[in-house]
Amino acid sequence: MYHTMSHHIDQSHMSHHRVLKTIQNCEAVCEFTEYSILQMEGSSHRREQLRLLRDCADICTLTAKYIARCSYFAKSIASLCAQICEVCGNHCLQHPDEQSQRCGQICLHCAQECRNFVMSA
Repeated sequence: MYHTMSHHIDQSHMSHHRVLKTIQNCEAVCEFTEYSILQMEGSSHRREQLRLLRDCADICTLTAKYIARCSYFAKSIASLCAQICEVCGNHCLQHPDEQSQRCGQICLHCAQECRNFVMSA
């Protein structure tokens, strides 16, 4: 029985590690994308994107903390994270610049990983 339980903990740890890396990467890319947009000429017309990038980076930071400490609320926060990442990702994909396109794809990947985490045992 100990071996089976240990195996389950190892698999759970690997799953946590993968989603944590994905979430932390999404947060960093959103932060960098916000910085990149602010450096652009005429970035004022992208206020909605900037707000979403901040929201996405912040929820990713919070979600990573909850998952890392195996909080009882981790799956609830991850569900919200998935929702925000999806909205941010889809919005970023509407902008043609390379950084927004990259960020959009990373956000959508993060949303999927968060959903997988929420659905895991």
